[in-house]
Amino acid sequence: MRKIQIVTLFPEMFEGVLNSSMLYKASKNKIVSYELINLRNFGKGLRKRVDDTPYGGGDGMLLMVEPLVKAIEHAKANDPDALVILPTPRGENYTQATANKLAEQDKGLILLCPRYEGYDERVTNWVDKQYCVGPYVLTGGELPAMLIVDSVVRLIPGVLGGAQSAADESFQNGDEIEFPQYTRPEVYKGLSVPEVLLSGHHAEIATWRANQKGSPASKKV
Repeated sequence: MRKIQIVTLFPEMFEGVLNSSMLYKASKNKIVSYELINLRNFGKGLRKRVDDTPYGGGDGMLLMVEPLVKAIEHAKANDPDALVILPTPRGENYTQATANKLAEQDKGLILLCPRYEGYDERVTNWVDKQYCVGPYVLTGGELPAMLIVDSVVRLIPGVLGGAQSAADESFQNGDEIEFPQYTRPEVYKGLSVPEVLLSGHHAEIATWRANQKGSPASKKV
């Protein structure tokens, strides 16, 4: 069973996500287990402080290296071989290929969730991988961590319903987009399902789907 541990100041943010849909199914079926680690428990002093002002000046506060490392060491004690992942703008672009690689390597994950203006850079000495989920700024690392967990867990064998489900999805082959799909009703407000999909001719359907891959969403069919 794969173990996924998440270090965060806001563990309550994950309750709904981890207890819904495929992520819940993976846990219920004992394919993965989740543990939320509250960074505040490793804070300094009576107030359990986890942040401080940056050397050199500047606005905002940074997560201190000591609480972060203590939290990582706690998580590592539970799963020594787990990969430590830090969502950060400094990281490599996170793609479907990245999710595939993380799902295939059969190791647990420890995800750190930065907050405030960031983190003491020295913590990266305890980090295995740094990923950027997109060219935009978020309030903290919780949403990127959710994204990474969701994209990886659904690829672990036994989580998705069909064996071919993941293979046919968008971005599995570089930038290729999955073919468009339709269901009932056959006609809705004058918009019809492509005739080939109603033909029952499997070879023609396969050819149509292959030709539609990579099509922009706005393409008329």
